Amino acid sequence: MQFNSVLDNLKTYEAGKPIELVVREYGIEAKDVIKLASNENPRGCSQKVIEAVREEATKMNLYPDDSMYELKEALAHKYNVSDKNIIIGSGSDQVIEFAIHAKANANTKVLIAGVTFAMYEIYTLQTGAKVLKTPSAQHNLKEMLELYKANSDISIVVLCLPNNPLGECVDTKDVYAFLDEIHPETLVIIDGAYQEYARFKDAAKKIEPSDIIAKYPNTIYTGTFSKAYGLGGMRCGYGIAQPEIIKALLKLRAPFNITNLTLKAAIVALRDQDFVDASVRENFEQMKAYEAFAKALGFRIIESYTNFIVLEFDARKNSGEIAQKLMEKGIIVRNLGSYGMNAIRVTIGTPEQNSRFFECFKTLYM
Repeated sequence: MQFNSVLDNLKTYEAGKPIELVVREYGIEAKDVIKLASNENPRGCSQKVIEAVREEATKMNLYPDDSMYELKEALAHKYNVSDKNIIIGSGSDQVIEFAIHAKANANTKVLIAGVTFAMYEIYTLQTGAKVLKTPSAQHNLKEMLELYKANSDISIVVLCLPNNPLGECVDTKDVYAFLDEIHPETLVIIDGAYQEYARFKDAAKKIEPSDIIAKYPNTIYTGTFSKAYGLGGMRCGYGIAQPEIIKALLKLRAPFNITNLTLKAAIVALRDQDFVDASVRENFEQMKAYEAFAKALGFRIIESYTNFIVLEFDARKNSGEIAQKLMEKGIIVRNLGSYGMNAIRVTIGTPEQNSRFFECFKTLYM
């Protein structure tokens, strides 16, 4: 059977390995498996969310409110925008998919950092558009601007702030200076999936959606409930942009693209800021242990503004082998070999999970 030719060289995104796979393949009990691969919140989610979802479960036979009024109103209040500035997606990556599909085509290019979230490239190639990457792995806005000015057919620029899977983040003032140089007809996607962490660690990294879409109407900011809010399994994200952009993206959204349980979970999660604050604070407290651990063993890290950290190895160690051996011991991390890096990405876990990682890693690395 013949399919669209753009699929011929398109890679399938490989998600972080689930606990169930390790249980099946290595005979390890689920309680003994630690998942530090997908940047989930190790604290789980707010207890208030759990209680609300239990109550909402009686309505599983009903379709959700497709206007998503209550969630949009809550987000509008949080970010000081109108509900007309908001679109809800099944994870923020769905909103990014809408944005790329709405703007990119076979005659255009999409500009991204050298190493960044793989779905940007996959969504781009689905449209027949080409991908341009900076020579530098991390966000280098000087390189981005040079490529942008040298290629008049760039229709979209994607900035991941902070960047996944590396963890670095550009200062907001530099982002604004970069946007000053971008043509109003170029769509700029600002992926803020980890912004809760970045703005806590360094106010200079904070992106304020209301400010950025007012000054630059060609931008869309995306956020998610999957990380700091602990709702990865509920799949809820959002985009904030000028109504013109939102109206275009809504034409790509299928009805009922998130569930009534997801809606309820997100609404209640927004009300429990104390949980989010405690999660983010503990994350960076525990990250200090990883930084000290790396220094003691003498290998490199990338300073992280997220809930994960990248450990880089020299030629004497192979990240794929390390990730595999860790998994055989019940510790799941993300090998970055597919990004051309000899490194692993480790989600910052609970104190107990992190201690076990350190102990196990020493036996493999030393």
